[in-house]
Amino acid sequence: MDAFESIVSQILWRDGYWVQPSFKVALTREEKTKIGRPTTPRWEIDIVGYCAKRNELLMVECKSFLDSIGVEYSAFNGGNEKRASRFKLFNDAELRDVVKYRLTQQLLEAGLIQENPSIKLALVCGKIVRDRDRELLRDHFARNEWLFWDEAWLKEKLRAMSISGYENSVAAVVAKLLLRG
Repeated sequence: MDAFESIVSQILWRDGYWVQPSFKVALTREEKTKIGRPTTPRWEIDIVGYCAKRNELLMVECKSFLDSIGVEYSAFNGGNEKRASRFKLFNDAELRDVVKYRLTQQLLEAGLIQENPSIKLALVCGKIVRDRDRELLRDHFARNEWLFWDEAWLKEKLRAMSISGYENSVAAVVAKLLLRG
């Protein structure tokens, strides 16, 4: 788990989710063949979160891209195949359906979630290329009923963390150092 995923995990924990970073989904041989990846290892999701109160299961992909140009809309609309390859769950409906199904079954069998959870796919971005990309991404994610969390979301969550009581977590300490006052 990288530092960005650690911060996002802490934010989700504060929002009432139990979280598991770097979650490995154990696809069956048949499922791997169905998605055209028969030799793929277990599928990894950056963060899996579950809120029992709402019976909501999150599949969260984290892309900080802090030292790059950032996330572009072309990675989601078919305009840039290379960039799209970084967002496989968002761009491959069959893969997404298979991973969602297997993830749900795996968690149910382990007794970690309730039956029939609401499953949401989310993307957390530390940097977006342009404001126009941000607008297009928000619209695209809303149309697909996915969650899109950008720098504004991160700043809001970290600001709330910075004014809360003491927490012994890296994310809370960094938020307090950077945003207090």
